Amino acid sequence: MKFTEEHEWLRPEDDLIVVGITEHAAEQLGDIVFVELPEEGTEVVKDDEVVVIESVKAASDILAPIDGEIVEVNEALTNSPSTVNEDPLGDGWFFKIKPAEPSQMDEYMDEAAYKQLIG
Repeated sequence: MKFTEEHEWLRPEDDLIVVGITEHAAEQLGDIVFVELPEEGTEVVKDDEVVVIESVKAASDILAPIDGEIVEVNEALTNSPSTVNEDPLGDGWFFKIKPAEPSQMDEYMDEAAYKQLIG
């Protein structure tokens, strides 16, 4: 897995990248009450806003970590947004993206570097 400074995680899965937020981010947001997911088939460019999360504390945007096409979204979050709090690194994933340029993954931190970031 790779991690961004915006507290997203990226997990390679075959030729796709699964994207979610870290436990740290989920804890900072508090109880998540709404998740707006992108449409499947959407072409995104790195740093495009792709997901909106609303928690009891704030609303946050999740940015596309890489260029590519959204090929699958986690529809379960529509009815159970709290899954992001309960299992952020597992069932709480947001979308799967087919990367246009897989080497963009190289820009991100490994787990040790991320843990150092959040200290």
